[in-house]
Amino acid sequence: MEIKMLKNITLSADEKLIRKARKKAKQEYTTLNSQFRQWLENYTSVDTSSNDYQNLMEHLSYAKPIKHYSRGEMNER
Repeated sequence: MEIKMLKNITLSADEKLIRKARKKAKQEYTTLNSQFRQWLENYTSVDTSSNDYQNLMEHLSYAKPIKHYSRGEMNER
């Protein structure tokens, strides 16, 4: 069983925007806090995916095609 420690932070945003966001979250049966946690998780995982992709491309940089393939040849199954 994993126990997550939560840390409180303070953010600033336009009052109207916060009201609209809370209303939307309520319509989606969730909370603004929950939505922010989900956004934060997605936001931080993007860099990881991008770095993983870059590392893979560098690792495979030795591979070169034998010839130039036409679009039709590349799309053959």
